Amino acid sequence: MINALLVLFAPAETWDRIGGAQRRFSYIRVTYLLPVMILSSFVEGAGLHVWGKWGGEVSHLKKWPVNEVFVLEAGQLIVMLGIVFFNSALVKSVGETFHSRHTLLQAFTVIAYGLFPFFLARMLNAFSDMTPWVSWIIGILLTSGVMYHGVPRVMLPDPAHAFGLYMSASLLLLLSTGLVELVVTFLLAGKLGRLEHLIVAIASRLPF
Repeated sequence: MINALLVLFAPAETWDRIGGAQRRFSYIRVTYLLPVMILSSFVEGAGLHVWGKWGGEVSHLKKWPVNEVFVLEAGQLIVMLGIVFFNSALVKSVGETFHSRHTLLQAFTVIAYGLFPFFLARMLNAFSDMTPWVSWIIGILLTSGVMYHGVPRVMLPDPAHAFGLYMSASLLLLLSTGLVELVVTFLLAGKLGRLEHLIVAIASRLPF
């Protein structure tokens, strides 16, 4: 968790330390990734419940019930976990097109720690007047910034291919997280009625 914070303030030294540690998937997932994602979802969800979010055909402030917040945030967490692993596999494959050998663990480490600013910025969605696109733009720009140092120091590509691999990884994250943000934005704005009804139906079966 401390290393994740430090990638924002001392990226070069922190990425060297992260790359040198060579932590396992389970260690990164349990000690950093899941706690950060759960915290981000909790803060965002608490805001939806306490302060609400503007949306609907006739704009109004909707405060989400706890059970619906739980379903929404659990769904986002599962999707984002899938994005982390999916993009890790894609980045590894892209690296191989540059005739470099990278492990899935190296790609996963870069993606997981690189997305820390993104998860941090998502907490801004707790405020009722904050549109999800603003938090997404802040988060993805900061993520691209920290990954600029992370890709060459963790994946260790050939210097001639480092920038190309960095750009590919950044573009993949921009597209995948942007798609999720598009769905969430439309949902909160009340423009995805079927998905909202599905969330309500699942939430109604929860014991709280």
